[in-house]
Amino acid sequence: MAGQLSPDEKLQLITRNLQEVLGEEKLKQVLQEREVKVYWGTATTGKPHIAYFVPMSKIADFLKAGCEVTILFADLHAFLDNMKAPWELLELRVKYYEQVIKAMMESIGVPLDKLKFVKGTDFQLSREYTLDVYRLSSMVTEHDAKKAGAEVVKQVDHPLLSGLLYPGLQALDEEYLKCDAQFGGVDQRKIFTLAEKYLPSLGYAKRSHLMNPMVPGLTGAKMSSSEEESKIDLLDSAGDVKKKLKRAFCEPGNIENNGVLSFVQYVVFPLRGEFSIKRDPKWGGDKTYTVFKELEKDFAAESVHPGDLKASVEASLNQLLDPIRKKFESPELRKLSNTAYPSKTKAAGKVAKAGAGGGDDDDLSPSRVDIRVGRIISVEKHPDADSLYLEKIDVGEAEPRTVVSGLVAFVSQEELQDRLVLVLCNLKPQKMRGIESQAMLLCASIEGEPRRVEPLNPPEGSSPGDRVFVEGYETGKPDERLNPKKKVWEKVQADLKISDECVAQWKDNQLMTKLGQITCKTLKGGNIS
Repeated sequence: MAGQLSPDEKLQLITRNLQEVLGEEKLKQVLQEREVKVYWGTATTGKPHIAYFVPMSKIADFLKAGCEVTILFADLHAFLDNMKAPWELLELRVKYYEQVIKAMMESIGVPLDKLKFVKGTDFQLSREYTLDVYRLSSMVTEHDAKKAGAEVVKQVDHPLLSGLLYPGLQALDEEYLKCDAQFGGVDQRKIFTLAEKYLPSLGYAKRSHLMNPMVPGLTGAKMSSSEEESKIDLLDSAGDVKKKLKRAFCEPGNIENNGVLSFVQYVVFPLRGEFSIKRDPKWGGDKTYTVFKELEKDFAAESVHPGDLKASVEASLNQLLDPIRKKFESPELRKLSNTAYPSKTKAAGKVAKAGAGGGDDDDLSPSRVDIRVGRIISVEKHPDADSLYLEKIDVGEAEPRTVVSGLVAFVSQEELQDRLVLVLCNLKPQKMRGIESQAMLLCASIEGEPRRVEPLNPPEGSSPGDRVFVEGYETGKPDERLNPKKKVWEKVQADLKISDECVAQWKDNQLMTKLGQITCKTLKGGNIS
């Protein structure tokens, strides 16, 4: 397509939907001679979310216009920005960003062979780059450095020197990546103008700058990785997407700071060229828009209801997310996600305590609970209770454990034989009608008439003894024996549930083994006990 476009048509494609362009005349000159070289950088800090589809769709425009595009994984910047990414996690987060951004590109149909991926520390630690950092620091005032990073670098009362270095390094990247233009959000504008001011002082060319608008988040403010309510993660389930969109700010007739409407404008239309509202015939029936302004006009006039807009965006969004979710179902990428983004600081501290000593009484980390994959070897009727059965279960120890349960009332004895199940192994043994139960068989259930119960299913290929953990809590060590007086299991169990996709979760984090997620067959929204 690019070879058939004139320079003016390429410029129109490069600049469409941008909020501002600095140095447009220079772009026109380059296009008369050759293809434009563009770079986009992303600091590898928080998990990428759906707002990343905005720069991705713009990068698709650049490629259609024949541009040579470099994507920079700015790992050193992530560390310099108030240490948002700890040094020991930098490499893991770069790997996560590379995998998830490649998955996004594939989701929107962008061929990866047209992109160049670069890691910041591959060139930013070189002798030449380091000397340029010193040269630049001898020119840039503290006032200019702080002002340049005001909308990008985390602002604190007593800023670290690292945050003042950040804008200068981003300016130098333009020279070391040999680009004609840097692309970013309009929040980067002050860094871009700092680059235009100081790079010529080092003897380097002034570059053009392409700026996307800042897309509102679900709360109406900027979508941010650090604000859970403002964003939809790329790996969120369809159920989570529905839940978050339902809570999103989308006031009838209000087109200002409307993140749902903005997603249609800056992602769906550039990628698809149209957007369809699906609705009941009594409310006007389906309608397809080929121009965003017509949709915006109808929404402002309240001809399009927020509920219909959200439902249609949900469908479009899940089409984009499904290939990414599928890719990240692999055990390797699931593990990468968990290790690059371990649980939050408070939880991580508690996990460390649990790993060191077997559990603080006030620590409700799920890693204290010893859940394993087990295989049912035999099922026999309890000699003194018609409703109870004895299951002999191999949990990876020298001897199988005896579990007393009433599961046979819901699942036939034949179905249970030789089945893989989940077993809670560090409860204090209890006698049930004279026979000691040495563990607990974990099941999904939904109360009602009749009560419905299903065993939980480990991932395919699991073996007896495989440890079950909660996503983000992989490193904690289970208590040798849970103290029944502290009711640790009861407190952890209160937050266990089955998602709308039949995936076992604790506080919205998935239950997993090294091979993948724990599921049940049909009991969406059920409890786990």
